[in-house]
Amino acid sequence: MKYITIKDIAKQLNTSVSTVSRAFNDKADINPETKALVLKTAKALGYRPNPIAKKLMQQRSFTIGIIVPEFINAFFPEVIIGVQEILFEKGYQLLITQSSECYETELKNCKTLEDSMVDGLIVSISSETKNMEYYQNLIDSGFPIVLFNRVNNQLNCSKIVFNDYKWALFATEHLIQQGYTRIVHLKGNESISLTNERMRGFIDAHQKHKIHFDKNQIIPTGFTLADGQQAAQKIIDSGNIPDAIFAANDPVAIGAMQIFKKNGYAIPKDIAFVGFTESQMATIIEPQLTSVAQPAKQIGIEAAKILLEQIENAEEFKPKTITLNGELNIRSSSVRK
Repeated sequence: MKYITIKDIAKQLNTSVSTVSRAFNDKADINPETKALVLKTAKALGYRPNPIAKKLMQQRSFTIGIIVPEFINAFFPEVIIGVQEILFEKGYQLLITQSSECYETELKNCKTLEDSMVDGLIVSISSETKNMEYYQNLIDSGFPIVLFNRVNNQLNCSKIVFNDYKWALFATEHLIQQGYTRIVHLKGNESISLTNERMRGFIDAHQKHKIHFDKNQIIPTGFTLADGQQAAQKIIDSGNIPDAIFAANDPVAIGAMQIFKKNGYAIPKDIAFVGFTESQMATIIEPQLTSVAQPAKQIGIEAAKILLEQIENAEEFKPKTITLNGELNIRSSSVRK
């Protein structure tokens, strides 16, 4: 099928290309009858504006790139829905990539999106990502970047974060209020700020309630189901079984629950569990998992808004950090009967 151009319309009407262009751009110096005829002819010929040419003229691609660690957890798809809602309203498209919790894949995704001439990036870094040099170089060049959820505070860019400290403290307090005193925290990767904030909330809850705490109650893990399974098996093998476990996220909590149930432990009678991020699996597993719910869609909305603000006001824009709140959904995995 032949792609109709403004030259074809001009030839059909025996007029100049500049006249056709003025009609499309609604210029004041064109006769209304001529404009109406141009638009009618364009429609009859099946003319569609060339989006690439338009983007080149405006020196924008009107495309935003997003990089997430994984799609298994419903949290990240919910964030993407929020991002897309705002971007589509403003005429932007979204290119979505995932790093599979791998730094090298994340870096490749980032370079691919940059080569695709995206106008900005929205990123949640992987659990392996420690080297911030590539991102820092982009930021230094003035390239718009917003980090969300998993951020690195070394980078001077805008961030959309959750109040991880506050809600980790509340989650741990819930376990303490249920009468659990030997609580273990399965924490995530140390290179990500939320890991340390959730750990800090866990520790401070013990101090607030004057409950003995030692460093052996914090066990490093990743963020996956398998990480939770491995950590649980190590705890069981050690023979030092806690009253309760507060996990870095729901997949880790659920993985640990599976292993304890497999080894004959009753939940919450023998050991209680609290997760984080409120995944769909939290209400499917038996017993249902107590979890901290994060406003995933709102995180996406705020990330998109702040990125567009930077794109529109590049010279005056100053990086911002927006902190959002959530709620603790209490279910049977942590409630003593």
